[in-house]
Amino acid sequence: MKIAKLFVAALALAGLTSAASAGALDDIVKRGELRVAVQTQGPPFSLVDSKGERTGSSVELAELMAKEMGVKITFLDFDWDGLIPALLSGKADLLVADMTPTLARAMKVAFTNPYMYTGSTVFTKADGKFKTADDCKAPGTKIAVLLGATGEKEAKKAFPEADIKSYKGGGPLLLDAVNNGQADCGVNDVSAVKGQSTAYPAGTFTIMPDLLSKEPLAFATRYDEPDLLIWMNLFLDQVSIDGRLEQNLNYWVNSEDWKKDH
Repeated sequence: MKIAKLFVAALALAGLTSAASAGALDDIVKRGELRVAVQTQGPPFSLVDSKGERTGSSVELAELMAKEMGVKITFLDFDWDGLIPALLSGKADLLVADMTPTLARAMKVAFTNPYMYTGSTVFTKADGKFKTADDCKAPGTKIAVLLGATGEKEAKKAFPEADIKSYKGGGPLLLDAVNNGQADCGVNDVSAVKGQSTAYPAGTFTIMPDLLSKEPLAFATRYDEPDLLIWMNLFLDQVSIDGRLEQNLNYWVNSEDWKKDH
């Protein structure tokens, strides 16, 4: 069944009137453009590759959304802590990132159903003195996290006596901090750490096997765009059924195949 047909059925089941459908989706179609907020550098979900092109797991899924809508797509680059403000300000129609739908964030934006699950992990410099996650628990240990990310909260909980250093920007900043000695350990989404660490020589970092948490990842829009939220959920259902989501995640998240091409 086509996504459009599924959307019409969902509107009928929800008891929405024809006037209600003339909302965000109608605006996007009339404009002929889907505006999407993405993280500036957050591989493997969003990155500018060696050819200077915007790509990544979330980026390709957003491109599929625009294709299904029959409109062009425009990506708007933001640091991590700028994604939600960009959405709330109306600059973007939706945001796609490796974002956990926490209760606090859901007070501001409307999340889709989860499209995958991941978790926060600890990483250290391979040739340093911090060999395990327990080593990072020592009082005064400098731990790098992203400002406003789930890993920031998880690090404070797991390492109460550590010196938590919050960085504004993208995940590569955490790897830089650990690599150059500004931080002893780092905490971030495991998929992001694995993807972003490929910019360094193999063996630069030790990524701990155990996760600090299990977290769903979801996309988001505004609460005043219920028609777009319904459509996004139906899109995720459809690409799950037809295998396009699995193909995307297997290439970008569950393997390192993308590194050869980008």
